[in-house]
Amino acid sequence: MTNPAERLVDLLDLEQIEVNIFRGRSPQESLQRVFGGQVAGQALVAAGRTTDGERPVHSLHAYFLRPGRPGVPIVYQVERVRDGRSFTTRRVTAVQQGRTIFNLTASFHKPEEGPFEHQLPPAREVPDPESLPTVADEIRKQLGTLPEQLERMARRQPFDIRYVDRLRWNTEEIEGAEPRSAVWMRAVGPLGDDPLVHTCALTYASDMTLLDAVRIPVEPLWGARNFDMASLDHAMWFHRPFRADEWFLYDQESPIITGGRGLARGRIYDLRGRLLVSVVQEGLFRAL
Repeated sequence: MTNPAERLVDLLDLEQIEVNIFRGRSPQESLQRVFGGQVAGQALVAAGRTTDGERPVHSLHAYFLRPGRPGVPIVYQVERVRDGRSFTTRRVTAVQQGRTIFNLTASFHKPEEGPFEHQLPPAREVPDPESLPTVADEIRKQLGTLPEQLERMARRQPFDIRYVDRLRWNTEEIEGAEPRSAVWMRAVGPLGDDPLVHTCALTYASDMTLLDAVRIPVEPLWGARNFDMASLDHAMWFHRPFRADEWFLYDQESPIITGGRGLARGRIYDLRGRLLVSVVQEGLFRAL
């Protein structure tokens, strides 16, 4: 497969090796550790495969326990915690080479009508996604060309990402910057019609830029990094149905970083301004 969106769907298509046990591929990438969004997305697929498919996931809570190794398969063991009249709960443990690297608890809810409805609108007006440059185009404009490693990454990237605010390239540009970031995203190609695939694909994407909000007041987003960072945990609440191959706005902010840990919050909206998903994550930041 050459289309990155097709590769993402293939990556999320786990092999079932026992009743509650699944195996996922972990591509050999030039990264120190397996991308956290991949593990979270695959774990959610495993959880969803053990339900009747009639109840969409409404929340997940996860912990990244150890860094996964690229190129080594990951086994997902599912515990069927609860099958109630309205809610289904699953607990997933991700194991690689005999060690637990990740665990996730997901809750699925039978669709129902509520007595009332409200939501907060997006915090600010943002440009239309089609009017913004892609990340690759913005880097090319700044550097004149895209470095070979970034060119390869851009070709494999399953999501089109467009930053609402111009990328900052030096310390002068980050002076006075607030810990906020917003990006438009969508899969680079169709993802099919399975709602679980779209939910798991968006879960994958939700880990891609969220910790940017923590970094923005500290250093430029592009260039040499003076610290190592890693996701510690991840929580999501799914409010409305959506398609991950249609544009969604990921509005992100960081209320605090202290003691080497930074907290980031994200709200995901569709083009109509409807709140689709809420996300919270804490990341570890250590000086190199």
